[in-house]
Amino acid sequence: MTDFSTLLRVLDDQDVAYILVGGAAATVHGSAKLTLDVDVVYRRTPDNLARLVNALAPYAPGLRGAPAGLPFQWDVETLNRGLNFTLTTTIGAIDLLGEIAGGGTYERLLPDTDQVTAFGVTCRCVTLDRLIHLKRAAGRVKDLEAIAELEALRDERGAG
Repeated sequence: MTDFSTLLRVLDDQDVAYILVGGAAATVHGSAKLTLDVDVVYRRTPDNLARLVNALAPYAPGLRGAPAGLPFQWDVETLNRGLNFTLTTTIGAIDLLGEIAGGGTYERLLPDTDQVTAFGVTCRCVTLDRLIHLKRAAGRVKDLEAIAELEALRDERGAG
C-alpha cells in the first residue's frame, strides 16, 4: 500500500521540485477513483536530481515490474540517462516522469499548476483543466474513463 503522505513529505523535506499529476492529482481535485501510486513530473536540473536521489534513497527504490535480481543503481547518473521511472519503494509506488504526454517537461507544465495541500503536504499540482488534457493525451482506457468524472467536477465548480 502506498503511503501518499510520506512519499510527498520526503520529496518536500529534500526540496525536490515536482508537480503532482495522475490519479493523486485527480484525488486532489475531488475524484473518487482509487489510485495505487504517486505520479510526479520532476525537474531535471542536476541539483534537483541530486535532491530526488537523496529523498528516495532511504526507501530502497527499485524498478517496478522488473525481474527479480535485475541490477538497478539508484543515483544521479541513472536519472540522467533515463527519463521516466516506475519505482517501488518501502513506502509505496511512485512514477517519476521527466516528461509527460500532453504536458512535456516540468518547466512547460509549471504554468498550469496551483499550489495545493495534498495528503498533508503543500506542493504543486496540475490544474483540473490541464489534468483532463493530460489524461486525454495519455489515451489509456483508464484515463479516458476518468475524464468524464473530471469534467463533471469541473462543470460543478463552474456552476458554483
